[in-house]
Amino acid sequence: MARIALLSDTLINKIAAGEVVERPASVVKELVENSIDAGSRTVRVALERGGLGRITISDDGHGMGPEDARMCLARHATSKLRQLDDLFTISTKGFRGEALPAIASVSRFTLHTAEPDAQVGTRVVVEGGGEPLVEEAPPRVGTVISVEDLFYNTPARRKFMRRESTELQHAEEAVIRLALAHPDVSFFVEHGGQQLFTSPASPGDPRERIAAALGPGVHPHLVPVEERRLGVTVTGHIASPEYTLPNARGIYTFVNRRYIRDRGLNSAIQRAFQEFLAAGRQPVVVLFIDMEPRAVDVNVHPQKLEVRFADARGVGDAVNAAIVRALRAAPWLGSKGDGLAPEQPRQAAHYAMAVERFLTRAQEATWGAPLPLPGTQDAPGPGSAAEFPFAPGPSSSGSAGSTFAPVSPLPPGRTPAFGQAQPQLNEAPPPGYFGALRPMGVLGERFHVCEGPGGTLVVLDAHAALERVRLMTFQKALEDEKPPVPTLFGATVELPVPVARALVEGREALARLGLEVEPFGGTTLAVKALPPSLVGADARALLEALARALPPPGGALDATSLAEALRVLACHAARHAEGQLSDGKLRALLGELDAADFHPSCIHGTVVVLEVPLLELERRALRPPGPRP
Repeated sequence: MARIALLSDTLINKIAAGEVVERPASVVKELVENSIDAGSRTVRVALERGGLGRITISDDGHGMGPEDARMCLARHATSKLRQLDDLFTISTKGFRGEALPAIASVSRFTLHTAEPDAQVGTRVVVEGGGEPLVEEAPPRVGTVISVEDLFYNTPARRKFMRRESTELQHAEEAVIRLALAHPDVSFFVEHGGQQLFTSPASPGDPRERIAAALGPGVHPHLVPVEERRLGVTVTGHIASPEYTLPNARGIYTFVNRRYIRDRGLNSAIQRAFQEFLAAGRQPVVVLFIDMEPRAVDVNVHPQKLEVRFADARGVGDAVNAAIVRALRAAPWLGSKGDGLAPEQPRQAAHYAMAVERFLTRAQEATWGAPLPLPGTQDAPGPGSAAEFPFAPGPSSSGSAGSTFAPVSPLPPGRTPAFGQAQPQLNEAPPPGYFGALRPMGVLGERFHVCEGPGGTLVVLDAHAALERVRLMTFQKALEDEKPPVPTLFGATVELPVPVARALVEGREALARLGLEVEPFGGTTLAVKALPPSLVGADARALLEALARALPPPGGALDATSLAEALRVLACHAARHAEGQLSDGKLRALLGELDAADFHPSCIHGTVVVLEVPLLELERRALRPPGPRP
């Protein structure tokens, strides 16, 4: 009796899944890579229970027809290779045709897709590697893939999964790697309905994507690198030696936009930094190595995390030379004989301006004068010129510099200096002001107390800050004329007759704002699409406010006519996100504020409600003036 037999397709798929699908992060990586290969400009990742409960990937790529939707679940079926020579000129993320069938064999798998302009979409359902169920479905933009109960039919694999928080970190890291490689694509990640990572496309300035991925604190330290050699181009950014990490998690290397781990490259990076870093510290590096595909073999690792170079030494030398050149040319190596640290010119200039402002205020300050509190008659109200309130003005109590108020107009032709603002005009902060704030705590469940550059106490209105950045997002979406994207969390809302009528008549305006509503019988409306930042918000309150803010039917639908509606969207999005503002999200928000436009008005205008210089705090301290003991 023969002892050797062919394995069944089901068993083959499960073996392949063991190589390709290590954990939920592997599923996220493979599916998001497919979305990028499909030409997507926006990718959304929704996770539950760290990805073990559910993983949903939705994109706006070119989608698939019924035949391709069925074939993509067959092993070794791919659109990216046709002949042997193609294996040596790979420019896509995927190419083996193993990921989708492997994932479907160890989960409850659903695919919903449609080709552009198709009248009918396709849904494919597979449970545990069984026979695919293919059926017609409503048309949609791009593809949505849902993976539920990962490893439910392979309990031996499931029991080796780590804690939910650990798996979630790995999944988020998988998205961050792809986001760094593709700054021209927008990425949004949420877990249990709460946003974890939000990064709109930033093709013009890769530093914005790096700051979104690694934290806004790295942004002012980023230095560009570039090295061009025969057949190899190295570009990217490194952080100055003042910004380091205790581990190597800040090192990201990409070969032809594919994240890889390579000991030779890491060694080249470490050699370049060895003279600049203290013991036990690691650099922050985001490097892109572009080379002829024939000079690198990407088919040497099951998860494609390693490659083999035809000239590994040459690539390592190019990486080392790029970093060394950037480090030696950087300003922190300049002369230090002038008493001013040249390695931080922006912060030094900021500090000098802050000192000048503090001294001016100190000359006018009165000992023991009380501090006016936000909300009192001495504090600025919403919508005043103090929205970004670098406008120090005396309060009625005689104190100076403790709160922000409008100041007298400047003479014609004179540019406002730091610490001044014209009435009805919100002056932008100095570069990096918000990103340099150091959060210290929360006051009244809304106000965030921060330490500012140069020794200031800054109180940030979280709702107004969120409202400001959300308004920018909605304005950008309106300018790009993006159509509403169907939400996975639809809702029905019963409304008063006038409100329902106004919303139905204003459906065209709502669509321009990214909302889609349909009559659902009587005065009930079904919400079919919402901007991502409004998913989970109070739909009834939002719709009632929008009904009052929409322009009359028949008029032009532009930024001017929809300005009030945009402010309503921003306010409700801020209200929804306000209670979810963790430390990490607060730091991301501060980074977004540095790029915000403070000229358009918001419903709640004040962002910084209080800024008190350290010198004034010391003068108000309960001790007699004089030198410290």
